[in-house]
Amino acid sequence: MDRLDVMRLYTRIVDRGSFTLAAQDLEVPRSTATQVIKELETRLGVRLLQRTTRSVRSTLDGEAYYQRCVAILGEIEDAESAFRDAKPRGLLRVDVHGTLARHFVLPALPAFLAEYPDLQLLMTEGDRLVDLVREGIDCVLRAGDLQDGAMIGRRIAMLTEVTCANPTYLARYGVPTTLADLEGHVAVAFMSSATGAALPLEFTVEGVLRNLALPATVTVAAAESYVAAARLGLGLIQVPYYHVVADLASGTLVEILPQHRPSPTPVSLLYPHRRQLSLRVRVFIDWLAREFARHPEVSITAE
Repeated sequence: MDRLDVMRLYTRIVDRGSFTLAAQDLEVPRSTATQVIKELETRLGVRLLQRTTRSVRSTLDGEAYYQRCVAILGEIEDAESAFRDAKPRGLLRVDVHGTLARHFVLPALPAFLAEYPDLQLLMTEGDRLVDLVREGIDCVLRAGDLQDGAMIGRRIAMLTEVTCANPTYLARYGVPTTLADLEGHVAVAFMSSATGAALPLEFTVEGVLRNLALPATVTVAAAESYVAAARLGLGLIQVPYYHVVADLASGTLVEILPQHRPSPTPVSLLYPHRRQLSLRVRVFIDWLAREFARHPEVSITAE
């Protein structure tokens, strides 16, 4: 390996906390990775990594060397990408919110990959805040207000939210036309992954948000189950419009209280704070922001 490849290997080992995972990511034998780092430490005359049976961590010298490597590799990538014919290449690892991915990302992926044929995409799915660095993820697509000091977020869209219910449910409980009419109604409760508590319903009244906790007989923790429960007439729900656009068109669900819609839901792409964005991540973020902006259910594009 030349020195740049050694730097790439070393930073990957630190990021992943594992020789094995780093070697797999870079498609080199683990034995080679071990030998390369041993020779690097000998050449530098310092111990870079603390190895245990469960993990690998950088020493103080190793952290200083890591930061220098990240800066050098970032400068090199920036220099190369400055040329007009520079194209992103390599493996792009993203973690996405499933319903967002199926509606906005997957349908447009063929065109994206045709534009950047040297990119390979590894896409995992979840709604938790992953540790991007330790799990080897380049960026994360999430909905909602997210706070994580270890990551930078670029807001790419705001999604219109609606309150809706099944016609059978409304025939039983009545169609509310004011917030006062919600007395006696029930909701399908959605459990927050952050707090473990059920989220209240949210309504906008003359520009001010009001929270309302309705009784619920069903509580769920997944978006698909949330909408499915509403289709079965189990209560009111509040979801992004895109998620129920077909149901509203077919009459399976009906929007109520459109004059008091919840606040829009932000959609963000998150990436590690201490890492310089690679060209492949930058083109993915820019492309995805454009894709969201193309859809009418996105109320505004973002920063």
